[in-house]
Amino acid sequence: SMSISAPPALLLLLGGVALYPSPEEGWQIYSSAQDADGKCICTVVAPAQNMCNRDPRSRQLRQLMEKVQNISQSMEVLDLRTYRDLEYVKNTEGLMKVVDGKLKVASDNPRSLNPKGFQELKDKVTQLLPLLPVLEQYKNDAKMILRLREEVRNLSLVLMAIQEEMGAYDYEELRQRVLLLETRLHSCMQKLGCGKLTGVSNPITVRASGSRFGCWMTDTMIPSSDNRVWYVDGYFKGRRVLEYRTMSDFVKGQNFVQHSLQHPWAGTGHVVYNGSLYYNKYQSNIIVKYHFRSRSVLVQRSLSGAGYNNTFPYSWGGYSDIDLMADENGLWAVYTTIPNAGNIVISRLEPQTLEVLQTWDTGYPKRSAGESFMICGTLYVTNSHLAGAKIYFAYYTNTSSYEYTDIPFHNQYSHISMMDYNPRERMLYTWNNGHQVLYHVTLFQVIKTSGD
Repeated sequence: SMSISAPPALLLLLGGVALYPSPEEGWQIYSSAQDADGKCICTVVAPAQNMCNRDPRSRQLRQLMEKVQNISQSMEVLDLRTYRDLEYVKNTEGLMKVVDGKLKVASDNPRSLNPKGFQELKDKVTQLLPLLPVLEQYKNDAKMILRLREEVRNLSLVLMAIQEEMGAYDYEELRQRVLLLETRLHSCMQKLGCGKLTGVSNPITVRASGSRFGCWMTDTMIPSSDNRVWYVDGYFKGRRVLEYRTMSDFVKGQNFVQHSLQHPWAGTGHVVYNGSLYYNKYQSNIIVKYHFRSRSVLVQRSLSGAGYNNTFPYSWGGYSDIDLMADENGLWAVYTTIPNAGNIVISRLEPQTLEVLQTWDTGYPKRSAGESFMICGTLYVTNSHLAGAKIYFAYYTNTSSYEYTDIPFHNQYSHISMMDYNPRERMLYTWNNGHQVLYHVTLFQVIKTSGD
C-alpha cells in the first residue's frame, strides 16, 4: 500500500469536466504510471466533502470552467447555423449578380428583350435586393463569432494559469469577463429569429437507461439558467420523477433527488416549463402543473373533450393521447377529440391557469403519427415511431395552413416513445428504446436587422 498526498486546492479535470465522486467513495486512484526513477505517479480524485471543495477559490474556478465550456458549446452551434445560412445567402448573392448582369445587357440592347421579359427580369432583381442587408448582417455575425472564439480561447488560457497558481488572479474581474462574454453571445443568438425546420443532425446518445418507454428533459423556458435534468421512466401509473443537478450528473447517473407526484401520470408527453412539470393525470384528460422547488401541485385543469386512456394515442400507443410541449411561443397541448374525428388538435395554453388560449385542427390523424413536436409555432409530425421514420407533415399555426414534408432523421434504436424540442438549446430530446438521445436541428432563418 502507499499513501497519497495532495495539494490543498486539488482540482482534477477530465475532458474539461470536473470529477466529483460521492462522499462515501473516499480517495480514488484515476490513473497511474512510473517516472524515470521508477516512482509511482498517481492521479487522484478527492472525496466531495473535504477542504478542497470548501475552498471558495476552487469552487469559483470550477464554476468559471463550466461557464466557458457552456459558452464554447453554444458558440459551436451558433457557428454552424451562421455558416450554413451564410452559404445559402452567398449563393443567392451570386444569382443576383447574374440576373443583374442580364438586366444590364438588356438595358444596353433593348431589342434583345421584349417588354414582358424585361419587366419580369426587373421584378426578380427587386425581389432579390432585400437580401443585401441580410448578407451584411451574416458577415457581421460571422466576424463576431471569430472574436468570441478568440476571447474564449484567451479566457481558457487564463483559467489554466489560475489552476496552476491558485489565487493569483482577481476572480471578480474574471467573472465579469465571463458575464460580458455570455451577454454578447446571447445578444448574437437573439438575432437568430424563428425559422422553418430544414434538417436534423445525426443522433447523439447521451445515456442508455430505463425501460423501453419514458421521457427526459431540461427546462424549456427562454431565457433560463436552470441546468437541471428530469427523468421519467415508464408510460403510465408512475409517480417518480428524478431530478439531476446537471447534464453531466445525468450522464453519470449521480447527484439526483426524487420527486413523488401526488397524482400518477399517463403517457410520455410531459414538459418542464419555468420550473414546473406539466403532465397528463392518469385515466383523465386533466393537465397537472407540479412545481419542483416547492414540491406542490399549483394547478390542475381538464382539457375539454380531449381523448385519454389510449382513445387517440400516437401509433406506438402508451397512453400518449395528450402531448404537452413548449417552443419559442410558449406552452402547447397536442391531442384530439371525438368531434375532431381523431385528427390532431393543437391548443396554446396559458402557463399559470392552463386555460386554452387558441385551438387549431390540423386535419392529420393522430393514430397515424409516430410523434410530434413544436418549433416556432409550427407542429412537425413524424410518420412513424419505428425505423425509417421521417418528419412527414408540418402545420403552421401562424397561417393555419399545412404541408407535407420529407425531412429524414436517423431513428437509431428503432422505437421512439418521446420526441420534444427544447427552444432554449434548439435541440430535440428523444427517448428511443431505452436510450436518451439528442438531435441538433437546422432552421432556415432570416436574421433580424436593426431596421426591422
